[in-house]
Amino acid sequence: MRGKLHPVLAVVWSLSLLVACTGRPDTLEEIQARGILYIGLDPSYPPFEALGPEGELFGLDVDLGRELAGRLAVEPSFVLVGYDGLYDALAVGRTDLLISALAVEPGRTEDVAYSTSYFDAGLVLVVPSNRMQELAGMRDLDGRTVAVEYATEADAEARRWSRRLGDLTVLPLPTADDALAAVLGGTADAALVDGISARLYTREQPDLTLSPELVTSQPYAVVVRAEDRSLLRAVNAALEQMAGERRLEAMLERWL
Repeated sequence: MRGKLHPVLAVVWSLSLLVACTGRPDTLEEIQARGILYIGLDPSYPPFEALGPEGELFGLDVDLGRELAGRLAVEPSFVLVGYDGLYDALAVGRTDLLISALAVEPGRTEDVAYSTSYFDAGLVLVVPSNRMQELAGMRDLDGRTVAVEYATEADAEARRWSRRLGDLTVLPLPTADDALAAVLGGTADAALVDGISARLYTREQPDLTLSPELVTSQPYAVVVRAEDRSLLRAVNAALEQMAGERRLEAMLERWL
């Protein structure tokens, strides 16, 4: 009796049959034939992607790229591209896909397709751990003070909530870390910051915790060319498996 195909490989095999029937060239087939997955990223955004002192790549997106390649039974090859050139590199075929802390941009979907999200960097409320039940969301901040980074999306969002609630004081500060420190020091009841700053800061500060619900959403996703639907399906199948196996959670816990 033949052994069962790995679930992701089963998806790849099925999609390859579909391509064979239609006669269309397919990036997934090419990747399988060459045995290499070319992954574009800009290595200047730790903890998602960065270069170490010896030039070694590290970060969440690097781990994710290696894991995806492994589940497609090919080797990863990272193509280093400046942030402004990432989408161009994908368009001209320098890369098969992009994994570089890229937020979903609906205006680009004529040219590219986005995978299911592997991380959401949207705004989140951070509060003292011993007040989590009392301050579970923005609606609980009426009569309170929320710290934000000045002139950012968090600042604008907090001011919208201030108009909605009527008695929410917004405390603008120079950086997201300053806003979080204000909560730690008791100057503010909560801080509204992006999900990355929140997770990194609270790793070192157990006295602070994240509210369970995002205030806004900014999903990060793997990016492929719009026509590469079979590759997109294979990537989504791999991400779904990684989530089910808690591999994504483990990666997030390692880096964020």
